[in-house]
Amino acid sequence: MRVVMPIIILVIWLLMAVLGPWLPLHPEHIALEHILAGPSVHQWLGYDDLGRSICSRLVIGASTSFQVALWVVLVSASFGSFIGAISGFVGGIVDLVVVRIIDIFLAFPGILLAIALSGIMGPGIGNVVVALSIVGWVGYARLARAQVLSLKHREHVVAAVSLGTRPITIVWRHLLPLIAAPLIVEASFGIAGVVIAEASLSFLGLGVQPPAASWGNMIRDGARYMLVAPHLVLAPGLALMLVVLSVNLLGDRLRDRLDVRARLHD
Repeated sequence: MRVVMPIIILVIWLLMAVLGPWLPLHPEHIALEHILAGPSVHQWLGYDDLGRSICSRLVIGASTSFQVALWVVLVSASFGSFIGAISGFVGGIVDLVVVRIIDIFLAFPGILLAIALSGIMGPGIGNVVVALSIVGWVGYARLARAQVLSLKHREHVVAAVSLGTRPITIVWRHLLPLIAAPLIVEASFGIAGVVIAEASLSFLGLGVQPPAASWGNMIRDGARYMLVAPHLVLAPGLALMLVVLSVNLLGDRLRDRLDVRARLHD
């Protein structure tokens, strides 16, 4: 039961993200007669300050958050893991330079650096993906480097080096498959972080721009009407909380399943 509910929530999120753009929804349709109208039988989540359907905008917002999370995790995990693995395996000046770059990135809070990058590049979903990817690769690089340092002296790696195999080939064929499990766990937690970061940037006006829907800008627009129409904030806020909580719970479960030492103790 602890796993079933998060899976159900994430499946709903996935279906909303994939099918949302193809459904006959009208997230930008303005109906002045429905301004700030509460939930009803005909409109379960009510209307916003412009008379737009909150349900429709919630579905389209799910598609936005899913796209950003997918692309950011794919780009940052791929780039960071490869750079970290190469750094740990090659060592020397390459490793020193990579470690110093990682230290520089870690010296700044991630969300503040993402805000600064988004402010420089301008708002938009593409720039959000770029900004969050620039910030997010560091964690994967540090994890991959640490894992490779503990594996680079194993017999099959030493044998590959003795046979003259290129470092990139050794990293790709012999090291990355061995460190895939912790990287997958890191990526699962990264999804939750990206969803929160995208909503935060949109809330600040640096992410998805109106009239496009995002859970972050829905919360921002509804914050002004909290006392008279709390449903404007509750719907996207609860959706954001449920998705992030579900991803974290499944990430914990995945970490337990992939932890060989924990299974041996059990």
